[in-house]
Amino acid sequence: MSHTLNDVDQLQAVARQIRRWIVQSTHHAGSGHPTSSLSAVELMTALFFHGHFRFDISNPDDPNNDRLIFSKGHASPLFYSLWAAAGTIKPEQLCSYREFGSELEGHPTSRFAFTEAATGSLGQGLSIGMGMALAARYLDRLRFRTFVLLGDSEMAEGSQWEAIQLAAHYKLDNLIGILDVNRLGQRGPTMTGHDLDVYCRRLEAFNWNAIPVEDGHDFEQIHRAYEHAFDSDGRPVMIVARTLKGKGVSQIEDVGGWHGKALNDEQLATALEEIGESDFSDPLPLEPPERAPQRHAQSAKSDPPHYELGDEVATRQAYGKALVRLATEFPRLVALDAEVSNSTGAKDFADAHPERFFEMYIAEQNMVGAATGLALRGYLPFVSTFAAFLSRAFDQIRMAPHSGANVKFVGSHAGVSIGQDGPSQMGLEDIALFRTIPESTIVYPCDAHSADSLVQALAQTEGIGYLRTTRASTPVIYGPHESFPIGGSKVLRQSESDEVTIVAAGITV
Repeated sequence: MSHTLNDVDQLQAVARQIRRWIVQSTHHAGSGHPTSSLSAVELMTALFFHGHFRFDISNPDDPNNDRLIFSKGHASPLFYSLWAAAGTIKPEQLCSYREFGSELEGHPTSRFAFTEAATGSLGQGLSIGMGMALAARYLDRLRFRTFVLLGDSEMAEGSQWEAIQLAAHYKLDNLIGILDVNRLGQRGPTMTGHDLDVYCRRLEAFNWNAIPVEDGHDFEQIHRAYEHAFDSDGRPVMIVARTLKGKGVSQIEDVGGWHGKALNDEQLATALEEIGESDFSDPLPLEPPERAPQRHAQSAKSDPPHYELGDEVATRQAYGKALVRLATEFPRLVALDAEVSNSTGAKDFADAHPERFFEMYIAEQNMVGAATGLALRGYLPFVSTFAAFLSRAFDQIRMAPHSGANVKFVGSHAGVSIGQDGPSQMGLEDIALFRTIPESTIVYPCDAHSADSLVQALAQTEGIGYLRTTRASTPVIYGPHESFPIGGSKVLRQSESDEVTIVAAGITV
């Protein structure tokens, strides 16, 4: 049974109500981004209520649900208004927008149940969506689609083009971007303004199916674009729509200087009169998802490897062997690496389980975003590269906990001990960076046995984790029955005449 609103007048009535909620909620908060929200009202209303978005609101965690990410997270007034129209939020609850303690935060986080991923730092949503699309296509083998609403300003971010390259490489035609080309950024026009052709040519050059929409406020044009998007030929899709920032409120429509500003009392009254009343009342149902069973693998215990005392083994090599060992114990464990798997140790896992390994090439920001997307679909990603190179993806790393993502990071070749490679390869900031992540877990093993045990401990610990590994081989100093609880430490030598305590970790031990 279809729940589609086929009548354009009905869709316009819903759009009017959503516009009213946008200007009212931001006015009540005294802040927010009404203009960025108003530009995408028709794009998102058509997606939700014209039968394109398939979602069971009674079960947000249904693995068959389509996913929606607002990469332009500052358009949260639109995001929350859509879910209010679908009946998941009472309209009066929108007045708590941006209030302390409200789940309706200025930029969406996992505190709101229908947020797929926390966004707001621009240029991250497409990578997260790519991770969800990877899960659907290669792991779960489900037919859900991932939609990502993007702003034209964030297309200047390099992370976007990392995601665009990799999505095409993996032929993710279940990933659909919706680019809201409203021309105006925070301080003035974007680089390319309303020139849709520039965006389309660039996307097509990366082997995306770019679908231009000349009027992103015309429901018929938008509907045709979505229908075309679902007939893609193995290529990811980007709907590129020309819109007007502040659409529907003439005093701010396509006018600079209004980014991030709410209307005052007089401006609100004028805006509401101009938008008009809406006869929309009852919550609107969404199209149900296609039903398909999710694949489940059985877990089985594994035996730790035996390392002889005194053996010289690099902890990075022990990491790779631990991943292979734990693959049966954690059937949803996956690994991502930035084209250095033969150095990080992740190659062992890639060779043993190629279907659960994703090569992310030299694109660390996208790798972290994709891992977040995979984690949000229930997978356990281990993300590895040289410790020094994780620093360039720190923005993505710091945002992952706000999505509730369970991701483990592994930085190899850490510290000054890699001397000959020079300072560009030395991971010196990594521990300090990860210590700023709330409730993160950081471990730094000194030998192969402790490395193996701590990989397993991280896998069993919810949240963001970081394992620091070493390039050089180090002697095995712990026996097979030694335990390594998170937060613990070991005393190697002590005597009654001790006067100094030396605390060390990793290769320094």
